[in-house]
Amino acid sequence: MSAAVYKNTKSIIAGGSQGLGFAIAESLIVKWCQHFILAARDLEKGQCAARVLTNQGSSVHFHKTDLSDTQSVMSMVDFAEDKIGGVNALINESAFTDRGSIVNTTEEEWDRVIATDARGPFFAIQSVAKREVKAGSRASIVNILTMSSHCGQTFLAGYSASKATLSNMTKNAAHALRSYKIRVRGINIGRMDTPGEDTIQRKWHGAKDCWPEKAKISQPFGQLIKPEEVACLVSYLLSDQSGVITGSIIDFDQNIAGSFPE
Repeated sequence: MSAAVYKNTKSIIAGGSQGLGFAIAESLIVKWCQHFILAARDLEKGQCAARVLTNQGSSVHFHKTDLSDTQSVMSMVDFAEDKIGGVNALINESAFTDRGSIVNTTEEEWDRVIATDARGPFFAIQSVAKREVKAGSRASIVNILTMSSHCGQTFLAGYSASKATLSNMTKNAAHALRSYKIRVRGINIGRMDTPGEDTIQRKWHGAKDCWPEKAKISQPFGQLIKPEEVACLVSYLLSDQSGVITGSIIDFDQNIAGSFPE
């Protein structure tokens, strides 16, 4: 893929301090995308990630962002305007995956998950879209979803609902913005091997160091999804080479939603 496809790309990666978000940034850098805003809650991790990526030859700035706070989301986009001259690529990757079922999720837990995983991305898309519509510029947006948006585990009631909401928002936004040449897509990701997943497994499920190896055994292809694999798809969707694809929700998994044992 030629450098020309990416050389004018100015990206915000919400959730880019580690794991998949960081892998997406690295994938884009390889393809000569050189202007980034990394946005995340953790200041130390975010600044460290920005330094590492800058050393790889890109212009990377970190913005401490709380996606559950609409004003923080707006500030993120304003920051991008100031530092890299705008945004024509947005990746909504950050999410809360706190555990809770329909019978024990509290009102506070519900509000936090919905605010971070659905409301935050909504206003990020809105803010970027308004600017690009006004400027008459094209833009490309990718929302990172989950296979749990099809239904999800009982202990992920809030998370599954929030991502199902974002899935609908992806299609609705694509429909609203297509006449402005702004494309919006989503990726439902299955179980992935990331630092964030490692923290979740240890915190909520008492997992030990060997949990990834045990998890791989239960998967059809004998592996967990790798961040760099998803990052390649995100890079493609952000590029002009993905053509007019918009409103699509892609299942990136080795398990098939809706299938049943024979």
